[in-house]
Amino acid sequence: MAKQDDLFKNVVSHAKEYGFIFPSSEIYDGLSAVYDYAQNGVELKKNIREYWWKSMVQMHENIVGIDAAIFMHPTTWKASGHVDAFNDPLIDNKDSKRRYRADVLIEDYAEKLNQKAQKEIDKARERFGDAFDEAQFVATNARVIEYRSRQREILERMARSLETENLADVKALIEELEIACPESGSKNWTEVRQFNLMFGTKLGASADSAMDLYLRPETAQGIFVNFLNVQKTGRMKIPFGIAQTGKAFRNEIVARQFIFRMREFEQMEMQFFVRPGEEMKYYEYWKETRLKWHLSLGLGKENYRFHDHEKLAHYANAAADIEFNFPFGFKELEGIHSRTDFDLKAHESHSGKKLQYFDNETNSSYVPYVVETSVGLDRMFLAVFSKALREETLEDGSTRTVLKLPSVLAPTKAAVLPLVKKDGLPEVARNIIDDLKWDFNVSYDEKDAVGRRYRRQDALGTPFCITVDHQTLEDQTVTIRHRDSMKQDRVKISELRGIISEEVSMRNWLMKM
Repeated sequence: MAKQDDLFKNVVSHAKEYGFIFPSSEIYDGLSAVYDYAQNGVELKKNIREYWWKSMVQMHENIVGIDAAIFMHPTTWKASGHVDAFNDPLIDNKDSKRRYRADVLIEDYAEKLNQKAQKEIDKARERFGDAFDEAQFVATNARVIEYRSRQREILERMARSLETENLADVKALIEELEIACPESGSKNWTEVRQFNLMFGTKLGASADSAMDLYLRPETAQGIFVNFLNVQKTGRMKIPFGIAQTGKAFRNEIVARQFIFRMREFEQMEMQFFVRPGEEMKYYEYWKETRLKWHLSLGLGKENYRFHDHEKLAHYANAAADIEFNFPFGFKELEGIHSRTDFDLKAHESHSGKKLQYFDNETNSSYVPYVVETSVGLDRMFLAVFSKALREETLEDGSTRTVLKLPSVLAPTKAAVLPLVKKDGLPEVARNIIDDLKWDFNVSYDEKDAVGRRYRRQDALGTPFCITVDHQTLEDQTVTIRHRDSMKQDRVKISELRGIISEEVSMRNWLMKM
C-alpha cells in the first residue's frame, strides 16, 4: 500500500511539475476536486478524445456525433430518473468528521479480499512455474474459494440493500465487517442517508421569474432527446449510434484521488440503438470492441478486467465495467450498459412526443433498445499517464524519469535540438520545425547540454528528439533519438516526416484492434 501511495504521489507531482495538470484557482488555495489542464495536459487530453472519436465515429458508417447543450429543460432530468434516483449513500465518521460513500467503503473492503485471493494465486504460480494450472487452482484451493466466496456474499448483500433502499442494512454491513475510517481508524459511524448528486442553478433575468435548472450530470440524455432529429436528418437505419463528448457535473460526496473523481469532468459516450430483443448481442459486441480499443494503446492486458454489476441501475438489464489497475487499485474506467428502452419511453411519456423508429424490414414502429458505452476522459487520462510514468535505471547506473506515453497520444511528437546556439545550427533547427509543424505538434529546445534536454523531453513523454549538429550543415542529416529505447539513428532531414508519421499515426495504432 505504501508503494502504491508513493507512486500516486509521484503521478500528481509529475503532472504539475511538467505542465500537465494544475490545481484550479491555486493562487486562492484551490478548489476541492477541481483541476485545470495545463499546456501539455490539454494536448494529451485532446489526443485521447480524438483517438476515441476516430475509432468510434469516423471508423463506423452507422455512428454519428452530436454536441448537445449542457443546459437542458428541467423535465429532462425528471424523465431520466435523476431527480428522484440520482443518489449516493452517504455516511459520516463521528470522530474524524470525514464523509464517505458507504458503498465505496464496502467495495474497498471486498477488493482487499480479492487481492488476498490473487496473492495466493501469484504465490502458486511462482511455486509451480510452467506447470501451474490457474483454473484448477482457483477452483480447488480452499483459501481462494473462501476469499472470493466472501467477497461475492458481501457485494451481493450490499446490492440487495441498495436496491431496496435498506440503508440500515448497509450500515449494519459496515459494522459487521468492522470497517474503520481510513483517516482515523475510528468505527464510530452515523446512519447512512441518500445524497442527490446534481448541481442546481437558475435560468432567467430576475429571481421571481427564474427557472430552476441543473447542470447535466451525464451527457447521455442530450443524445436521447435528439434521437429522432438525428435519425430523420441523417436517414439512419437501425442499428445505429450517436456519440458525444462533453462536460458533466456531479456534486460528489467524496471527490478524491486526483482527477479520478471530480465534480466537473468530461465523458466520451455512445448510445447504440437496436431492435428490441437484439440488445444482448450488441452488449457483448461492444464489451469486446471497447476492450480491444483500450488494449490497442499497449498499456498491458493484465491492467484491465471486466466487472459485472451486482446492482443494476433502474434503466438497465445488463451492465459491466472495464476496470483499470490505477495506482490505487482496480477501479472503473468505462461502463457498458444495456439500457433497454427506458430512456426513450420516459421522454415519450414526459414530453408527449413519439420517439419511435419505423422499421421498413419488419414494417413496424417501435421504441429502440439502447446499448451504451461511456468512458471518463479524465479517468482515461489518469490511466494512460499513471501507467506511462517510469523510473528507470540505466546501464551506467544512472536513472531517468520517463513518461512512456503511447506515441499516438503524446502531447509533442518531436523536439528539435540544435547542438549549440551558434554556427547556423539554430536556423536549420527552426527550418525543420517550420516544415514538421504542419503535420505534428513539435517543439524547439536549445537550453542546457543536449543530455539534459533529452532527459527533459523523456519526462514530457516526447517520442523523438532530433539533434542538429555540424554534420547537418554538410550532408543534411540529423540524429533522431527514440524515447523508449534511447536508440539514436542518423537520418536525412527529408526522411523525418515519414519516420515520425509511421510511429504516431492513428491509423497504425487503431489497426491493432
